[in-house]
Amino acid sequence: MMIKKKLFRLLSVVPFKQAVIFRKSASSCKRLCKSLNKNNLPAVEIHPGIPENERLAHYKKFKEGQTRIVVATKLFECGMNVARANIVFNYDMPENTDTYLDRIARDGGVGAKCLVITFVADGSDAKILNEVQSRFGVQITEMPDEVDMITY
Repeated sequence: MMIKKKLFRLLSVVPFKQAVIFRKSASSCKRLCKSLNKNNLPAVEIHPGIPENERLAHYKKFKEGQTRIVVATKLFECGMNVARANIVFNYDMPENTDTYLDRIARDGGVGAKCLVITFVADGSDAKILNEVQSRFGVQITEMPDEVDMITY
């Protein structure tokens, strides 16, 4: 529940064009998408639990900018051109470094910035995050309680 509160707060204070939120399962996508919509944060869901034609309609709606938030499973990780998405939330930790890279790679063009926020729930999540830092030679810091938008 604490992660959901943080997510909702961030979506209300951090300016963004579009956001992608990754979950591990279809049922968790469905629940989060329903909760976002209920709280006046319009979102669509993309996961294997909905028919392909509906998934494509949701993707089109997101790609064309008709909605700003998509909640998705790994089905959305590869091959989706989401150039307008300038914030990615790993609500659930990716299973490995390859999946992490697939999630954050977008076709935003040269110089396009994207804020990636990964929620770390337990020790196994921390282990994967450490592997990401080692593999890609990056330092991922804990997000402060107050976000300074100048640094973003």
